Amino acid sequence: MKILSILLVFSIMIACTSNDTRSFIPGTYVNTTVSSKSKASDTLIIEFTGESNNYLVHRKTGYHLISAQRIGKRKYASEEWKAIYDSGTRTLKVAIVGKIITFYPASAKLNIGEREYRKLQKH
Repeated sequence: MKILSILLVFSIMIACTSNDTRSFIPGTYVNTTVSSKSKASDTLIIEFTGESNNYLVHRKTGYHLISAQRIGKRKYASEEWKAIYDSGTRTLKVAIVGKIITFYPASAKLNIGEREYRKLQKH
């Protein structure tokens, strides 16, 4: 009986954490990157589609290419990804581009590989 109680408590804790992650997902996330070859700002807008575990990720990037220590004209790119929430790993899986988005609600961040984005807070 004691083991059953412990398993029940553990299951509830996992379910609550998963729900916290799921409620954290929708929003706007930003990342800026600077290297010797480019300077970029990346914005992800993630929204729940209303269908099961489906999300839509809008990615908008503005960047400057740098060559011969001169910063080029600002260019823009945008993409739209369909993603599925995996409650087991608490991640979004973007099938077409093969990316996995990992969320960190406690620090208001997400990661795509090594790239870290911070969530903008609504005011």
